[in-house]
Formats: sequence, C-alpha cells, structure tokens
Amino acid sequence: MTTPQLYRGTGPGPITPDGCAVDYYATLVPNGEPELIHAAVPEEASILELGAGAGRITHSLVAFGHDVVAVDESPEMLAHIKSAETVCSSIQSLSLDRTFDVVVLMSFVIETADDDLRRAFLETCRRHVAADGCVILQRKPPEWYDTVQPFERHAADGRLLRMTEVSRPGPDLLLSTMEYTIGGRTWTHTFLSRRLDDAFLETALNGAGLTIAEFLDDDREWVRAVPVRA
Repeated sequence: MTTPQLYRGTGPGPITPDGCAVDYYATLVPNGEPELIHAAVPEEASILELGAGAGRITHSLVAFGHDVVAVDESPEMLAHIKSAETVCSSIQSLSLDRTFDVVVLMSFVIETADDDLRRAFLETCRRHVAADGCVILQRKPPEWYDTVQPFERHAADGRLLRMTEVSRPGPDLLLSTMEYTIGGRTWTHTFLSRRLDDAFLETALNGAGLTIAEFLDDDREWVRAVPVRA
C-alpha cells in the first residue's frame, strides 16, 4: 500500500509546508482554548507555544499575563503575531537554550501519521519543559475516528466549512480534506492523521520521557503530560 501524502493545501496566499493557508488562519479567533490552558497552568507561567500559526491562541495567553514564545516554521504566519517573542523554526528541529513552565502543542499536530515525526515533536516538548513543568497536547478523542463523516457547516460570521473527503487508508489512519470559504475565497487542507488512543499516546509520551498526568476535559481531547520522574 502506498502511504498518502501527509499534508497539502490550496488557495490564495501563502501555504505553509504542512498545508495551512496563512490568509485563512489569520482570520481565526479563539474558541475557549486560551481559557482552558490558562486554568491548567500557574499564573504568569512561561509558555512555549509550538505551531503557533498566526497567533490565534498566543495573543490571549499573553493577555492572561503569560510570557509566551511562539514557534512556527512559517514566517508569514509569525508576521501576524505582535505581542510575543517569535521563533521561526520547525517543531522537530527547535533547540532553545532554555526551558519553560509550560509547552503547548495543540491544533492536533501530535496526530501526524508519521511516527518518527511524532516522536521528534514529543522530544522537542520534553527538551524544553522544566522538570516541574507540564506539556499540554490536543488530540481528537479516539472515538472521533470511527464516526467522522463529510459535513457542511455555515458559521455565524458567514464563513463556510466543509469536510469534503474522508477515507481510512489503513488501521487507525484517517485521510480527510477540509474546505474553507470566506466571501469569494476558498482554501483546502488535506491531511493524514493517526488515532491516538490513551494507551498508544502514553507509550509515545513515555518514549520521550513524559507521562499523562490528567485529561483537561470530559472528551479527553486535551491532555496534560509531565516529565517522568527519575
């Protein structure tokens, strides 16, 4: 079986290496994520946000009083971030000479179907989190992989979101395409992701010297991990 391409994207404006449309991401606003993160970490915590994009979450975390370093491999994405230190780097190659109270890896990045890449992501998290700190991850609930189907949704702000393709090319794998329309502009984002059930995720975390401490929501979408004690 030929493994499908991990990511691709189309549409007007810059497209990042992982298929994200910069112009579209720059229009997005938070949907409760900053509040959830803020409630799970110490006041005025130092936060390393991996895959920060155009700052959808960054700006709110700064407003909550956190010292945020935003990392993304797209300079076009980072150009939209005005209130935090930015670092242009891929997640897997990041090597800063400091650690943070909190490392955040959200937007389902951890669900890449590339096991080696996932391992590198988690190693970056462990390398940059303080011994008494935590890593906050976002994944789709494992059951989502069994039930997701194409859909169309009209948002209150007038944008149209469509999932136009869903296929399952292998065990625990999902190949899907999202389509986003605002006015006369349309972008697509196709990605191959892997189900991370609790046991698989714990094993992956252990391989990087981390362990699950708790789930931050009832759906188990948000995970707080901590360094394994020696």
